[in-house]
Amino acid sequence: MRVFLVIGFLLIGFQLQAQTAKEIMQRVDEKVRGTSNSSEMKMTIVRPDWKREVTMKGWSLGTEYSLILITGPARDKGQAFLKRDNEMWNWQPSIDRVVKLPPSMMLQSWMGSDFTNDDLVKESSIVNDYTHSLDQDSTINGASVFKVVLTPKPDAPVVWGKVVCYIDKKEYNQLLVKYYDEDDYLVNTMVLSEIKNMGGRLLPSKLEMIPADNPKQRTVIEYLNQEFNIGLKETFFSMQNMKRVR
Repeated sequence: MRVFLVIGFLLIGFQLQAQTAKEIMQRVDEKVRGTSNSSEMKMTIVRPDWKREVTMKGWSLGTEYSLILITGPARDKGQAFLKRDNEMWNWQPSIDRVVKLPPSMMLQSWMGSDFTNDDLVKESSIVNDYTHSLDQDSTINGASVFKVVLTPKPDAPVVWGKVVCYIDKKEYNQLLVKYYDEDDYLVNTMVLSEIKNMGGRLLPSKLEMIPADNPKQRTVIEYLNQEFNIGLKETFFSMQNMKRVR
């Protein structure tokens, strides 16, 4: 019996080592996306002398389609952001206008937060737009993690010079992500925590983005609800639906 147990542990260890960095990121990506998903979120922008909350709903289909609807506060309610393939639009009902966001704006702040436009609609794909390499394993809050370094492929629609992800080996959740610019300077750090069962999956429900040049400010996104594999079609992500979705 002891021999079989030892062999079993060895095989588990070998399987962990045999995984490539790309396979690890694929598991992470598939877990948080599903074939399609919907979510309800609250975003809190924290500054030294003020705080602002924004509530929203989100839908996505694969890596090509996503839609975010702002549900509060009143002054922003009804505003929507649509991503189809590599293009992104913003519907502003207060002025009855759709604005197309150019690629140059993907690194800009999303609604005054510490998240970028790219962070929210995931224009770049952590699987397809980067090459992946494993660095030395680490530990975060007692959890053993993979350290995966993502380097953008040439000509990929990517805003970061490098991304370093720390992935929980047991549940394949991101626990910490560091974003670097093209000169290898740290720009943002995202801390993921409060693992909960959402839509039948154990996932971090709290995402905290902290800018390296101003650690006294941060933006927190809390997932209030998530559902996966909900049968969305490409037609859901249309200009017309962006204006009428609720």
